Amino acid sequence: MNKKTLIILGALALVVIWMYSSVTGKYNNMVAMDEGVTAQWANVETQYQRRADLIPNLVSTVKGYAAHEKETLEAVVQARAKATSTTIDAGNLNAASIQKFQEAQSGLSSALSRLLVTVEKYPDLKANQNFLELQAQLEGTENRIAVERRRFNETVQGYNTYIRKFPNTIFAGWFDFEKKTAFAAQEGSENAPKVEF
Repeated sequence: MNKKTLIILGALALVVIWMYSSVTGKYNNMVAMDEGVTAQWANVETQYQRRADLIPNLVSTVKGYAAHEKETLEAVVQARAKATSTTIDAGNLNAASIQKFQEAQSGLSSALSRLLVTVEKYPDLKANQNFLELQAQLEGTENRIAVERRRFNETVQGYNTYIRKFPNTIFAGWFDFEKKTAFAAQEGSENAPKVEF
């Protein structure tokens, strides 16, 4: 082989090596970001599970003071059962599955709100140390849920932005990296709730 052929082959080899490392690097970044979305989703679910775990103790405490509020207590128990049975596979984080999950969790939040309004009728219960601790833990958990949902949305946004940038979008299409869905506000949440006594 002459010197010119060797230079051309060397240049081609360098281009192939550069393309291979570029594609491999972008693929590995997409995998890492996809795993980040999955991990953050697990954090969201963990906080919702923490809330679900607190509810039986809360219901039990309230039941001791407000036994005739059976309908309200049963609504909370049923909403908890529905919320804990509605799960999403982290590999299937699409708009429909997140909407279904969000509806179940929203039903539980609504039932808990009704329960806490009902508690206002029972001054002895409101002074009960166990109830106060459970209520504080529940409020803290609601804050944790909000934080984890925000972090999840940020992680999803980072992932979606990365796979949609050029030339990443080409590689994302080749390797089936699809856009993820973030949490969105529930329909009607822009309206202030009506409180009636």
